Amino acid sequence: MASRVLQRVATGLHWRRAGLQANVPAAITARGFSGLKSLFVRKVDPRKDAHSHLLSKKEDNNLYKIQFHNVKPECLDAYNELCEEVLPSIHADPEYPCELVGTWNTWYGEQDQAVHLWRYRGGYPALTEVMNKLRQNKGFMNYRDERGKMLLSRRNQLLLEFSFWNEPVPRPGPNIYELRSYQLRPGTMIEWGNYWARAIEIRQQNQEAVGGFFSQIGSLYQVHHLWAYKDLQSRDAIRNAAWHRDGWDEVVYYTVPLIQHMESRIMIPMKTSPLK
Repeated sequence: MASRVLQRVATGLHWRRAGLQANVPAAITARGFSGLKSLFVRKVDPRKDAHSHLLSKKEDNNLYKIQFHNVKPECLDAYNELCEEVLPSIHADPEYPCELVGTWNTWYGEQDQAVHLWRYRGGYPALTEVMNKLRQNKGFMNYRDERGKMLLSRRNQLLLEFSFWNEPVPRPGPNIYELRSYQLRPGTMIEWGNYWARAIEIRQQNQEAVGGFFSQIGSLYQVHHLWAYKDLQSRDAIRNAAWHRDGWDEVVYYTVPLIQHMESRIMIPMKTSPLK
């Protein structure tokens, strides 16, 4: 069929060059180009729901915000003291439908960086309510002014949590935390979720899995996995042990091609972090 279509197209082009375009049967050229087009147009499978709805925990309706603050090196101690003074008060105030999940300084990775993870119970309406109330909070607005003097840059993302990961809950320390961030190829989030729904069972044996999230606003098709370890040595031992469990090598083999870029941060909790 393809050869017949191409022959019709070639015939039409030949007649046009010869100045005989007026004599070319319209049905031939129309059928030719229509058939050629059908060879290369990809049909899209209709979906009844967004990827975010298929992957997230519908019953919880939690929204997360992750903040990355790059701090002037000479201001890091003052920045930490300011955060430890203000952020726990928002976390503890029942008027704000949000929780501080964890707050850290990066140890290995981007230096002089703070990472804050917030949870909004009730989704986008809760986020909007908190933002409106904070604008009326003079103490918080003063905190923002002082914080701005200490920062080089900042960025944030809004995230949903994967349905197959546990919800992050406070844990005793001392621990170090690893935030592994993956930039996926567009269109591969469902495939990633299918593999990791099985992989998380392999990586839960030492209770190191804290939370798994995917982006909704900010850098898109980005995944964050948060892990807790006693120290770098235990991290190395736990990760190596995963290769001796059935199925882990297969997960790595099939998920690596989905990744465009990946990054690892080792983080130390601040004094007031619920994740110690």
